Amino acid sequence: MKAPTFVDPRNGTEYALDAKIWRSADGNPMMISPLPGICREDIDTGNGSLWRYQAAFPIKVENPVSMGEGCTPMHKTSFDGIPCNFKLEWFSPTGSFKDRGTSVMLSMLKEMGITEVLEDSSGNGGASVAGYGAAAGMKVHVFVPATTSAAKVAQIQAYGAEIVRVPGPREATEEAAIEKASEIFYASHNWHPFFLQGTKTIGYEIWEDLGFKLPDNIVIPGSAGSNVLGVYLAFKELMASGETDRLPKIFVSQPANCAPLHAAFQAEADEHVLQEFGKTVAEGTAIKRPIRIKEMLQAVRESGGGTVAVEEDDIIAACRKLANQGLYVEPTCAHAAAGLAKLTQEGLIKETDETVVILTGSGLKTTSFYADLFSGGDA
Repeated sequence: MKAPTFVDPRNGTEYALDAKIWRSADGNPMMISPLPGICREDIDTGNGSLWRYQAAFPIKVENPVSMGEGCTPMHKTSFDGIPCNFKLEWFSPTGSFKDRGTSVMLSMLKEMGITEVLEDSSGNGGASVAGYGAAAGMKVHVFVPATTSAAKVAQIQAYGAEIVRVPGPREATEEAAIEKASEIFYASHNWHPFFLQGTKTIGYEIWEDLGFKLPDNIVIPGSAGSNVLGVYLAFKELMASGETDRLPKIFVSQPANCAPLHAAFQAEADEHVLQEFGKTVAEGTAIKRPIRIKEMLQAVRESGGGTVAVEEDDIIAACRKLANQGLYVEPTCAHAAAGLAKLTQEGLIKETDETVVILTGSGLKTTSFYADLFSGGDA
């Protein structure tokens, strides 16, 4: 197999991995060219973080920026009477799954000599880049929507990052960051392909958690698609290495008020379709136009999976039910549990299947939501 490269999946153009770029010359999000994957004997079992899978990465990193991310609990339980495994991704240094992608992305960028980065985020992504940037000794700038909650801004600022508040919708924040990217390297969790190399470790980890077997189904709360594409990459690599001969079915849950992937999948489209958007308590998954929607649709379809849209009342009910099981999570990921119930009701998932549901962020990130919920206010 030839040396890995950056590749624009829309036209096949390749770029050297040491190029300090974050998108293709045509303005498209990039991926890494197909990798050979690893076998179980390639795992560094003495390493208690995601870096145990470093043999699966396209670049050898001598000094990773790591705070023990990965190796999160796999909780075997049930939801609404449906047997499942919850992968508890908030057991991460900054409180969300984003730490997987950030650890790998910043490690590789630092290896390339980059010492100052820019990110745009409405919450968890910014906190993760700020936290890992602090650990790496990098200077970090985070653009956030002006409406971002004080708690989320405080976490980012606590790590020493510079905050830039941008008026207008979430899309305006990304546009402002891209404009600034000509001056500061844009280490975007949505754009940079190194981030997906981090999130793919959750796929390898699920395989290891289940005794080197893959589940029948995986349910993922989806927005920009880094977990969707991450697990897809891991499972494809495990097929390439000969560790498995199949893909698990990938199901993506989205809030009904902002479900662009679901709308495109149901319309049998390959791109965004017209859809009305509304406010949702699952704000972290409220991305109206994910830049990798084509690749996400391909991953879901190739796996034989599907999508599900969850109404607001069902998201809130799932938050309560999960908390009553001891699982205190953000509404942003609680809808994946509600999605499991709906997919089972629709016959797309069987109760006898081995199913993993990814829960991505701690309820501690959304204290005001729960305070309103249990005080009788409007969550």
